[in-house]
Amino acid sequence: MTAGLTARRALLLCGLMLALGVGALAAPAAAQSSFEQFIQSLWPEAQKLGVSRKTFDAATRGLAPDTSLPDLEIPGRVEKPPAQPEFVQTPVEYVSENVIARFALQGRQYASKYRDVLQAIEQRFGAPGNVILAIWARETSYGGAKLGHDAVRVLATQAWTGRRKAQFRQEFLLALRMLDEGHVARADMKSSWAGAMGHTQFLPSDFYKNAVDFDGDGKRDIWNSIPDALASAGKQLADKGWLRGSRWAHEVRVPADIDCSKAEPGFKLPVGEWLKYGVVPAHGRKLTLIELAEEASLLMPEGAYGPAFLTPKNYFVLKDYNFSDLYVLFVGHLSDRIGGAPRFETPWGKDKQLRTAEVEEMQRILTARGFYSDKIDGKAGMLTRAALGEYQKANKIRLDCWPTAAVLDHMRGRAARN
Repeated sequence: MTAGLTARRALLLCGLMLALGVGALAAPAAAQSSFEQFIQSLWPEAQKLGVSRKTFDAATRGLAPDTSLPDLEIPGRVEKPPAQPEFVQTPVEYVSENVIARFALQGRQYASKYRDVLQAIEQRFGAPGNVILAIWARETSYGGAKLGHDAVRVLATQAWTGRRKAQFRQEFLLALRMLDEGHVARADMKSSWAGAMGHTQFLPSDFYKNAVDFDGDGKRDIWNSIPDALASAGKQLADKGWLRGSRWAHEVRVPADIDCSKAEPGFKLPVGEWLKYGVVPAHGRKLTLIELAEEASLLMPEGAYGPAFLTPKNYFVLKDYNFSDLYVLFVGHLSDRIGGAPRFETPWGKDKQLRTAEVEEMQRILTARGFYSDKIDGKAGMLTRAALGEYQKANKIRLDCWPTAAVLDHMRGRAARN
């Protein structure tokens, strides 16, 4: 019997026993036994990565799964998606002016303190210092956030019974390799609930791809060395394709009759062409010839409401760092504010949004009617808003590309009549 099959059967047994009220202690014991068998089954893979038996045993001795983590597959437990603010907050909540202003003030202080380091990072990797500072702020509040999870336990639990087992299996093995090679002490290997570590939140695979020794002490220390952590983030942006000298986005004003269904990544025009359609840079900003020639897509995070942006390649480089438009807007805007730019010219217009289950229902209806073909995930992202706009045009209702209860009711009514 394979370790994976043993784990699943033990979990099913736990769920059944708990449902029947049988042996409050027996079910956790069965799960612990399954977890231990799974961990021991990974030794051959760890050995192939160069991990010593001594390190493997020391790291896993007495290890127990952390079943309080989100994103796990546990029979009998009603699983809620992890409440990451990027996916449950409205733009005005996530890109909070109070938070942005506070981080911008701190960022300017750090920009002065680490001026030489940041200039050297930009010279080497191309990513501006203010963008890297903004990532540092968003990820760990400039290192002030305390990461309370044991990374080894988190990664082992996610590998055992998480929704992305294959990914976390490799991350767990790489974490053991990090310990074996002496990059970090076991007690210092603290992380988020998802196993990300250090000032700019690297998984073990990120560490091996992008961590650099920038202070010259012979160690890649993303936990304690600010130069190493910031340079590692800069290298990661460079490796993802950051274009040196290009902005992350341009805030713009759009004409009232613009087709918001075109505000999606697949519809691109040179920035200069967008201006011919009546799109105007915010704050009277004059664009350079290079900026005018860049291809960009239109982003309207609140549909016809709130600010709009033209998004060239660097926007999507940041989005590859964290797959959330709100994350990119926060980091990009904060980087501008650290540099002294004003707040967005157009204020946010919406202070509430549909619940996840309602957006999922909307996505299913849009899929059934041929308007949408992406993930059913309950997140009103660019593709969902664009599909909603196409639905609104097809049904001759107000075109605003914003998911509301009224539009969902219209969809339900149409579905009921068909």
